[in-house]
Amino acid sequence: MATALSRVLSRPDTSKVYLLIGAVLCGIGGCDPQQSTEPVNSAMQQAGGLEILCGELIDGLSDDVLLNQQISVTGGYITAINPADKSTEHRVDVDLSGFTCLPGLINTHVHFDGNPEDSVDYSVYARRTPDENLALILDNAKTTVLTGFTTVRHVGAWFPDTVYRARKLIEAGKAIGPRIQTAGPYLTIPGGGGDLTFPEIPPEQIPAESQQGIASSPQEFAARAESAILAGADFLKVIASGAVFSVGTDPGAPEMTRADIEAVVAIARAYGKKVTAHVHSDQSGQDAILAGVDSLEHASLLTDSTIDLAADRGVALSMDIYNGTYTDTVGRAQGYPAVFLKRNTDTTEAQRSVFELAYKKGVTLLYGTDAAVLPHDMGGWQFATMVERGMTPMDAIRSATSVAATHMGLDSEVGAIDVGRVGDVIAVRGHPLKDMTVLRQVDVVIKSGLMIKAPASIAD
Repeated sequence: MATALSRVLSRPDTSKVYLLIGAVLCGIGGCDPQQSTEPVNSAMQQAGGLEILCGELIDGLSDDVLLNQQISVTGGYITAINPADKSTEHRVDVDLSGFTCLPGLINTHVHFDGNPEDSVDYSVYARRTPDENLALILDNAKTTVLTGFTTVRHVGAWFPDTVYRARKLIEAGKAIGPRIQTAGPYLTIPGGGGDLTFPEIPPEQIPAESQQGIASSPQEFAARAESAILAGADFLKVIASGAVFSVGTDPGAPEMTRADIEAVVAIARAYGKKVTAHVHSDQSGQDAILAGVDSLEHASLLTDSTIDLAADRGVALSMDIYNGTYTDTVGRAQGYPAVFLKRNTDTTEAQRSVFELAYKKGVTLLYGTDAAVLPHDMGGWQFATMVERGMTPMDAIRSATSVAATHMGLDSEVGAIDVGRVGDVIAVRGHPLKDMTVLRQVDVVIKSGLMIKAPASIAD
């Protein structure tokens, strides 16, 4: 269901969308994936790869914008990047000479098993069937990749098993979506910000799937952490302090103790995994950093000394500094609970101030939108806010490309248009370094050398 603001602010999309597998649920519903393979992709594969001509190229690594570059993709990977030689004829499969090309974007804070409008009635989480949850996750994943985000970090879910199912379908080519690193379940205390406990949901109706990460002691948290990794989690997510959208607790109140978090970190390190912590208060931020986490989400109320601690310890921040505006506008129109609106107002400006200071102090900042609180089709809206709050346009782009890829351990695969990395290329009309709002409407999406979305004039 479209929200009020997304209906008002959305731009008409005149592009074709090429779904290599036809319907998103092919393989679930029994349709033949090969029947809807886009002819342009078949022609490219038969020709031995994909040749992309870019009018301007931002590679996600350097400070320079390169002009008239040709990108060669073979077997899904970039094999060459060369200046286009106009004196000789070269095969061009996708002519983006009127566009700016960038690497596929990375969002480090998404939740596919929920939408913003669910905040009006949390009991919907208990009413949806597993198949309905899967359909919702796949629909949000498709929306995400069509907006240019070809890789995401899925930071916890109330339905982790269903997220794993969706990831397998995407990896098998049976559904359209980004690459997904997922934390599996939220690791949280009983009744905490990651526990699906709300007045609207009777205890007997809470799905067992959503309770996998709930624990009350360091020993229990260690066991839950190990179970999450063995089930398929790529990293771990702890709820160090309560969520803004929670009932009965303050968003800044610490929930997990430092010892609880240390137990999770110890398990993560034993398996070579990272840990991210949901925090709002300064105390919970300090506890999480001292416990050894790798990144903090939100970090709304950090003080100077804790920001310095993050810089000293190399702890990254993933901060959703746009969606407070969205939540306030739409929440009032749609009747979000008053407590949610107040908490949103209290934390939005504080978080933006922390972002400005953290950037000045050299803290690693990751592009993260808290998609689910923010609609999944508005992932590109935060770039402009980051620049408004002091970040250079190129650093904002790197936060969603090479910087995010490095933090996720994927810098040999994604995050840059570079020889040897996967052939993820997006394109926009206009100049992102001059106007970051152009990233709200991504016109072309190529993932692993296959065209997912493009204007009809390019692919016909």
